[in-house]
Amino acid sequence: MHALTLTGLRPDDDDATVATAGLDTHADDVLRHLDRHHITDATLVGHSYAGMVISAAADRAGGRISRTVHLDAYVPRDGESCWSSTNDHFRDVFATGAAATGFSVRPPAGGDPRRRPHPLASFLQTVRLTGAADRVPRREFVYCSGWEERTPFAPLRTRLRADPAWRVHDLPTGHDAMHEAPEAVAAILLDE
Repeated sequence: MHALTLTGLRPDDDDATVATAGLDTHADDVLRHLDRHHITDATLVGHSYAGMVISAAADRAGGRISRTVHLDAYVPRDGESCWSSTNDHFRDVFATGAAATGFSVRPPAGGDPRRRPHPLASFLQTVRLTGAADRVPRREFVYCSGWEERTPFAPLRTRLRADPAWRVHDLPTGHDAMHEAPEAVAAILLDE
């Protein structure tokens, strides 16, 4: 298992790095990691915004990805962005969170103290998909139903349930399922 900290989210990243980190930067981070470690037959897991990242990386990975798991995460179509795929509540969160710098979205108060301001450009950049990500043999979406009043993922769940190429799981947790129900998330990830 490899956990990546994406460009612009590392503790030592300067303002210029944060300001210029986009979705392509993050997909390239994943691809460089696969190359550096000679990884093939990989499972990519992305939570929330990182669904955009794993979709873009899987599309560019040249068949090295065997499974994607979008853990309460965006599953974009070509030309979509996190901004265009989310709801008004989160567009307001992004805009308000970026008010201080104009280029990074501060994390909401509370929660994990390791969270870093997130590069705004990565939320705004549209994804370019060729269709290769649609050929990943196993594609899964985990819908967290415990925050129905704010989730941007309910329409996505409906769309993916209607697509026989996708396996959809439901968890009765809030958005941070890996903290609220780590055993249930592990069971999904370890399901061969």
